[in-house]
Amino acid sequence: MRIVVKVGTSTLAHSTGRLNIRHTEELVKVLSDLKNAGHEVILVSSGAIGMGVGKLSLSARPTDMSSKQACAAVGQCELMYTYDRLFSAYDHTVAQILLTGVDIEHASRRENIQNTLTRLLELGALPIINENDTVATDEITSIGDNDTLAAIVTCCIKADLLVLLSDIDGLYTANPHTHPDAKLIPLVENITPEVMALADGAGSALGTGGMSTKLRAARMVTSSGADMVIANGAHPELLYDIAEGRAAGTRFAAHRQEA
Repeated sequence: MRIVVKVGTSTLAHSTGRLNIRHTEELVKVLSDLKNAGHEVILVSSGAIGMGVGKLSLSARPTDMSSKQACAAVGQCELMYTYDRLFSAYDHTVAQILLTGVDIEHASRRENIQNTLTRLLELGALPIINENDTVATDEITSIGDNDTLAAIVTCCIKADLLVLLSDIDGLYTANPHTHPDAKLIPLVENITPEVMALADGAGSALGTGGMSTKLRAARMVTSSGADMVIANGAHPELLYDIAEGRAAGTRFAAHRQEA
């Protein structure tokens, strides 16, 4: 099975911006084991700006663009160094790909991305993808969030499954932070306007994603014929159940829209 896993800043980093060592090491261990079991794995990883905030000892995520770009430049180095070190312990080779909206929109560039990813998988490497935050700064060049990026990659590489690891267990009947009686929805077969209405605003202080971006990603991915699952990144071991099709988080069932 070809699996795209997206991990958010809230999973990789503490609120300080510093690396969450336990979560990251567990994630790498599980992804390595899935590769050992014969799955093809692509990781879409947020965290560059958040880790740059920690590395530069800033008190909070910056709001001005040049500081965000500086944090991304520092944090991306730290992120890839960490992944390379951790995956190497399990004898897996990683590759870095940084993308912008222009790369996705241009047919020839998109084909180059697809060819590169395909060849990396053939060579047994584990591609790690992030948006190039040092140059993608406006509506034209920016993809906007890594939920969307992960969905685009899933469609581009014709993956079987996209897993979005976040700081929430899945899609609920209401916001569980404000509604204690909210219930987890284990399966969504059709993404209706009522389902889209369940989205509730922005993500964490260090990240940019929220439930609305995840539901848009689900709509894109399921219409291309792949399943998508939202699960809690604090429990990477859930990926074993998800890969086997067992219940975990919220699964959005694949379908093809009629022409």
